[in-house]
Amino acid sequence: MFFTPAGMERPKRLCDSTREFAKRSQDREFGIDTKRTPAVQLDGYEDFENLSPLEKYDAAIEKIVNEAPVRICEGELISGAATLGCAIDHLIPATYKGEAVFMGISHLTVDFESVLKIGIDGIKEKAKTYFELYRGTEREAFMKSCLHCIDCLDTLRQRYIKALSDIGGYEENIKALKNVPHRPARSFREAVQSIWFTFAYLRLCGNWPGIGRLDWLLGPYLKADLEKGAITIGEAREILAHLFIKGCEWICGDGSFGNGSGDAQHYQNILLAGVDEEGREVTNEVTYLVLDILEELGIGDFPTTVRVNKSTDEKLLLRVAEVMRYGGGILAVYNEDLVIDALVKYGYELKEARKFANDGCWEVQIPGKTYFSYIPIDSLRILQKATLGGYGGGVSFDSFDGLYSKFARDMASAVKEIVEEKKNAFLGVTEQGEWIWRPAIPCTLVSIFEKGCIEKGLSYLEGGPVYNIISPHIGGLADTVNSLYAIRRLVYEEKKMTLSELLSLLAGNWEGEEALRQYVLNKYTYYGNDSDDIDELYSRVLSDFADICLSHKDECGYGFPGGVSTFGRQIEWAPHRLASPHGRRVGDVLAPNCSPTPGTDREGATAIIRSYCKADLSKLTTGAALDIKLLPSSVKGDGGLAALVSLIRGFVSLGGFFMQPDVADVQTLKMAQQNPENYQTLAVRVSGWNARFVTLNKEWQDMVIAQNEK
Repeated sequence: MFFTPAGMERPKRLCDSTREFAKRSQDREFGIDTKRTPAVQLDGYEDFENLSPLEKYDAAIEKIVNEAPVRICEGELISGAATLGCAIDHLIPATYKGEAVFMGISHLTVDFESVLKIGIDGIKEKAKTYFELYRGTEREAFMKSCLHCIDCLDTLRQRYIKALSDIGGYEENIKALKNVPHRPARSFREAVQSIWFTFAYLRLCGNWPGIGRLDWLLGPYLKADLEKGAITIGEAREILAHLFIKGCEWICGDGSFGNGSGDAQHYQNILLAGVDEEGREVTNEVTYLVLDILEELGIGDFPTTVRVNKSTDEKLLLRVAEVMRYGGGILAVYNEDLVIDALVKYGYELKEARKFANDGCWEVQIPGKTYFSYIPIDSLRILQKATLGGYGGGVSFDSFDGLYSKFARDMASAVKEIVEEKKNAFLGVTEQGEWIWRPAIPCTLVSIFEKGCIEKGLSYLEGGPVYNIISPHIGGLADTVNSLYAIRRLVYEEKKMTLSELLSLLAGNWEGEEALRQYVLNKYTYYGNDSDDIDELYSRVLSDFADICLSHKDECGYGFPGGVSTFGRQIEWAPHRLASPHGRRVGDVLAPNCSPTPGTDREGATAIIRSYCKADLSKLTTGAALDIKLLPSSVKGDGGLAALVSLIRGFVSLGGFFMQPDVADVQTLKMAQQNPENYQTLAVRVSGWNARFVTLNKEWQDMVIAQNEK
């Protein structure tokens, strides 16, 4: 039922009805149903065009909670759903004259901890207090919107209680919803229901939040219930499985935004294991239940990352390896020790750093407290078009160090341009040194669940959260390093040609120079093969980029820590790049994230990790992702499991940051490309998110296949 590229049979722990529920969800039944009702209509609002943006936003949320279809799936153990199709496209699903009024918010993990511990009523009481504080000021309207959106959540909850009561047979669901999420959760079932209903409300209204540390959130509730004998571990597994199954409700067989990049990139990521703010290990019964569910159902809609440190128990690592080898890219790993170190170096307190989660892909943030966005920079394009003048002639450097220095200045200019542009988000600075934010589009709903917003009377997009981060991300890293290395070898060390001659032939896309191109492709050892000669250059580029970002830390109301990513943009960037000095032609789709240029890694996964870890990755505060592709044959049997565990241990001990392994078979991928109807549940890790392979367009499928070919 649930396809695995490794050809392994999945275990069966869940009951037949839950497995059938999962099949219905993954077969697109609920996603197709969601598409049937794209949005609610706001045309009936009198004088709508003259309302303030916040008033329009509040009208949209009220209309959504009153009119969105209520979906109750037969036998569901938790209730709530995001049933308006435009939300799948990152839009608030409310239209005026046929157009969506506002975008949703993503790249954040919200404050589910407060939802569980004090409930929505507790959040409302806080909002009431600050409403009185800001009454009569310019912040009163935002606080009024906060109270309105909290009330709208209760409206939705009451609709579900009534619908469940009308159907009958859902007494436990009704009992849970009568208490949560507006009051603190009292049991494991209520805690799962509380998280799910709040999450469903957020994304029903067009937002794509991450969930964060699910075992840390839920573990204490399950432990207490087990000790009281109120629940069995099997019952808990069934309840938790329904959260994952209902989270597939947006599967509809097409790519998000219609760009061909798959149908599962809604940023609903989960973290497992690691330490809490006091340094105590979090791993608990929920950790293993999540791994059981992912293994059995193969659900790829919740990309899950395990926080691993040097003291992580062998039992957990073995269980992670067992699930990982089924493929689908569902599990990734953080080196927790290094991530915490990176955050502390940037200025976070140790207790805050230990709380880290991600933003919905893999970029690090403090959950429930952080505004986050990233800005990608194509470093290869900077090298080609700025440093080397677009190969148009007139470029000359007496030494490689001179060329590199110009490239570093060009990188600095690109980062400075980002910083200067983002300064436009501010109207100025107060006498007390506080930045005054420009008004932004309304986003009250996510603001309710980000600490700092209610207290400051400012929205998520207007400086409300405790931390406000914009991270420049260097992309095309391996291709840039390889290009610099090839230039150094050809021009400055071997002196086979002048720089002018090399640039001239590159301008001609290597035409008539096939012998030299093959020499460059095959003679040199590039990044990803554990060669100190080039890895030192890779480390230099990353270190310089991180320092450039750090130099802008306190320039305005944002922090600008550096990171590394492409997120699949190597497809988007390919038409705008020139031929590369390391032997690649115009239009070639090149390296993802921190991974090697396709076809240049010849020494296996261990060598890739060794190269990647030679840089001081603790300087890349928001993350540096390494994609590792593994063949099913390499992880078979006890020996394969041991090898995978060793790979993870080595990644941690060498100082890696984030690694997303994927077990994939090229032949299976090619067969799925030819016969998609037979491979509907085949999932692959793309670049921070997962996708069912058949929902990628051919260009993206070809890229995934190329990344797995050796």
